[in-house]
Order: sequence, then C-alpha cells, then structure tokens
Amino acid sequence: MENVVLIIHLLLALGLIAVVLLQRSEGGGLGMGGGGGGAISGRAAATALGKVTWLLAIAFICTSITLTIMAAQKSAGSSVTDRLAVPQSEDGGAPAVPAPLGSDLLPPSEGDNAPLVPSAD
Repeated sequence: MENVVLIIHLLLALGLIAVVLLQRSEGGGLGMGGGGGGAISGRAAATALGKVTWLLAIAFICTSITLTIMAAQKSAGSSVTDRLAVPQSEDGGAPAVPAPLGSDLLPPSEGDNAPLVPSAD
C-alpha cells in the first residue's frame, strides 16, 4: 500500500511541476502587478490551470500526510537500539560490556613498541 501511495505522490509532484510551468507569468513577483480580474478587487480571475494547481497541491499534501502516518505506524514501538544485539557474558549473567567504539583507533600507549598493523575485522 505504501508503494502505491508513493507512486501517486510522485505523479502528483510531476503533474504539479508541469501545471505550474504551463501558467502564464504575471510579471512582478509576490502578487504585484496582476491583471484586472474584478472591478474592485486586485485579484485576477481564477483560471482552469489555477484550479488544477490547487487540486494537485491539496492532493500532494494529503499524500504527504498519508506517507508520514504510514512511516510512523511502521516504526512505532521499535528503535535502532532495539535492533542491536547485546552479547551475553560467558557465565550467563549480565551482558558483557563491549569495547568502546573507536578504541582500536587510539594511538599506542608509551610502553607499547609493537608495529602498527591495521586489523581486518
């Protein structure tokens, strides 16, 4: 189901881009300058492309919210740390403490004269 909504979402995005690029530019940015749509208001009359743009935008937002809800339901109750395996100690008691991350990247101590050879773990 998520794939179907995602495909619809992508098609809506492409359609929205196409419809916006087909519209006529009004000249001045931010709503300045527009044509005389009404005798009193400075708003232009709604064209068919303008209405299609609104419909595609509303459908795009709805699919965005739907995908967000689906992703939240899929990840509910799980965490990245839940997926990590904690090694048990040999005596079966408390979990063994793993070596700190990056400990193999530390420089050798002062008394250590062993050659520095990378390990392939």
